[in-house]
Amino acid sequence: MMANFLVPILADGWRFIGLFAAATFLAALTGAAWLFWPLMVVTLWSIYFFRDPPRGVPQDDGLLIAPADGLVQMVVDAVPPAELGLGDKPLTRVSIFLSVFDVHINRSPCAGTIEVVAYRPGKFLSANADKASEDNERTALALRRADGRLIGCVQIAGYVARRIVCYVKPGQAVVAGERFGHIRFGSRTDLYLPEGARLLVSPGQRMIGGETVMAELDPVVAGPRVAIEF
Repeated sequence: MMANFLVPILADGWRFIGLFAAATFLAALTGAAWLFWPLMVVTLWSIYFFRDPPRGVPQDDGLLIAPADGLVQMVVDAVPPAELGLGDKPLTRVSIFLSVFDVHINRSPCAGTIEVVAYRPGKFLSANADKASEDNERTALALRRADGRLIGCVQIAGYVARRIVCYVKPGQAVVAGERFGHIRFGSRTDLYLPEGARLLVSPGQRMIGGETVMAELDPVVAGPRVAIEF
């Protein structure tokens, strides 16, 4: 647990940590113990929530890696959001649920060029709900690989989450495992696999964003797999 506190903190999180810490300090000055201890817990939790640990990213172009930390909630065949430009044919969708205790950084599942970044306002249903993919607020990204295949990744706000942050823009090149955004606080990330991809994860399995290999794009991946910290 302590190791998770001694990691870099997301720059966007310092203002929240500062606000909670200031409120905790004021409660201590006024002697309001009934308020001090809950605020102290919230301050420590905010530090934990906004942690941004480095990851050892597999450097193999034939792999798709997890775009988020969390639990694989479901694997279904579903038509991708229209804004992704992936067509109207069902593709394998892997949904990763991020609890308020997971790292909330989103990472690119592979190297490529951002082709689409499309924000759509919506509801704030529980991220566990299947309808969240269609009805909730979301930001959809389409990533064009060097081989021409499109990979779809969607940031979805949940019941608690009220803010989706995306760092990338159309035309921007990214490498595998590169941070492309985050969601506050509790959410879901959907990954749409291209046809022919071989799924390597199943519901109930825990993902480590930027590290866990989720799928192979070719039947056989040649060459040794290495990882670099990113």
